[in-house]
Formats: sequence, structure tokens, C-alpha cells
Amino acid sequence: MYESKNEPLLPTWHFTLRMFKHIGLAMAIVVITLSVGVLGHLWLEPIHWHDAILNISLILAGIGPFIMPASVAGKMFFALYSILVGLVFITTLGLTLAPLAHRLIHKFHLDDETD
Repeated sequence: MYESKNEPLLPTWHFTLRMFKHIGLAMAIVVITLSVGVLGHLWLEPIHWHDAILNISLILAGIGPFIMPASVAGKMFFALYSILVGLVFITTLGLTLAPLAHRLIHKFHLDDETD
């Protein structure tokens, strides 16, 4: 997927396209995570869809829930969902920063070969 250290640095246009692909994939992961949270919240709690979106969006942002769940199943779902959100945050951060880190390290390797 990425070029090896023996290949030249990727042109800026191709690197920009790679960044957009990674950001798009990260956004898709966030949308899927948001959908899972909203559906679980609607299924386990007597709440309107717009309140469920607000509540899950605040959890995804790391702020915390706006409306606390009343049922035991809802509380368990929120606990497990919060763990999932933490993993999704790390995944999307890594997915977004991977091309930048690779380009930076690749550039350093190219600089070492010219000396």
C-alpha cells in the first residue's frame, strides 16, 4: 500500500489523495459507530431519535451522555459503548495519522541516503 524506502517520495497530489482516502475511511468508521450507538440507544431506552443522536454524539466527542440511561440494559450498553468509542478514537487517529507518519519517516530515510 505504501512505498518502500527504496522508492522515491510520493508526489504531493498522490499523497493528498491518500490522505483523503484515509480521512474518508475514518469518517465512515465514525458514522458506523454513531449508527450502532443510536440504534442501541433507541432499542434499550424509551427515547426519541433526535435525543439519541445528541446523546451518542456527545459520547463520541468524549463529553459524556446528555441523558443518563434508566434501565440496567441501557447502563450496560453505555458502559460497553464507551469502551468501543475509546477504541474507535484510537483507530481513527491512527488511520488518519498513518500517511503523515509514513511520509515523514520515508523523507528521513531518503535524506540519509543522499548523505
